[in-house]
Amino acid sequence: MKTSIIENKKIAIIGGGPVGLTTARILQINGADVTVYERDVNAEARTSGGTLDIHSDSGQYAIQKAELMDIFLQYARPTGEKMADIDGNITSDEMPDETNAFSRPEIDRNDLRKIMLDNLEENTVVWNSQLIDIKKVEDQYILDFKNGTKTIADFVIVANGGRSNARKFVSDQEPKLSGTYIIQGEIVNPDRDYPEFKPKYGNGNVMAMGEHKMFYTHTMRDGSVHFGVSFKADENWILNNGIDFKNNKEVISFLNETFENWGDDYKKFFAAATDFSGLPLRLFSLEETWKEHSNITLVGDAAHLMPPFAGEGVNMGLFDAFHLTKNLTEGKFETIDEAIADYEQKMFGYALEAQRMTKKMEDLLHSDVVAEDILNSRFL
Repeated sequence: MKTSIIENKKIAIIGGGPVGLTTARILQINGADVTVYERDVNAEARTSGGTLDIHSDSGQYAIQKAELMDIFLQYARPTGEKMADIDGNITSDEMPDETNAFSRPEIDRNDLRKIMLDNLEENTVVWNSQLIDIKKVEDQYILDFKNGTKTIADFVIVANGGRSNARKFVSDQEPKLSGTYIIQGEIVNPDRDYPEFKPKYGNGNVMAMGEHKMFYTHTMRDGSVHFGVSFKADENWILNNGIDFKNNKEVISFLNETFENWGDDYKKFFAAATDFSGLPLRLFSLEETWKEHSNITLVGDAAHLMPPFAGEGVNMGLFDAFHLTKNLTEGKFETIDEAIADYEQKMFGYALEAQRMTKKMEDLLHSDVVAEDILNSRFL
């Protein structure tokens, strides 16, 4: 199949997350020579984090363009949203109806990754390939990996997140702290370790706010529960918090102290949780312009890293995949650089709007605003 401006071009995608893999799938079904380089050791490596809500007006466009919507809907599920107060009392309960059941369905990160991996050609993804350097020689890029291998590409799509060392050809901007810190964990078997939880809070998403802090849970397809707590934290606290996230007792003690005035339900949840991690939230502001560049671009978090509070991060990344691949495969542009420029102009518009909305939501969630007012914004 003729692929116009990318015909006979060797395309390298750095990063095998949902955005990189979806981009690869769309390019591949349009005949492109594309390889994904991923730092994970193999396809069985488990990605952490809660469920993803994929929006019908952005992220699902890429799923459709990848011709995988039917499979996606086998794994995605309409999900209820409950609000609770700091005492653990449920204050509102909302479930999508028939008219909006799949406007924002939830899917496990690992399921979305599996869908894409299962529908790529064999050996499309080169595992255990952590990029350590990238150089431009004339019109090509030389990629150097930690495993000792090198490769050459005519066109590079950077999709390996906010810490990417391949961004340097596009932007010198370093990620900035947003001012919020998240601690995450999970209950692998809630029926055994916290049997009161699901009868009361159900199998959907739960959120509680108070004292400028937030608590949330996502129920995964296998029944396990992912949770997170977030609170405002300045750079000094982030640098000096001293929490050992491999020590469950230490983390639980910190959470109990931080949520001292919250009800016993939260303390029980912390006590049953394991696999803790903590991370300061960062962003790449699209208020700053990029450098001139050629035959390379950024998608997903590498382009517009933002906190998760409006549910827009992965959706904007998938929207990137949709717009970029559309420009590269539909014959509208004469060169790759023209296609990139048009994609980036569009992306700066919709992703900057998402960043501004996310900042507003981040502030609201850690304020004294009534929880039900936030639920009406449907950020989950």
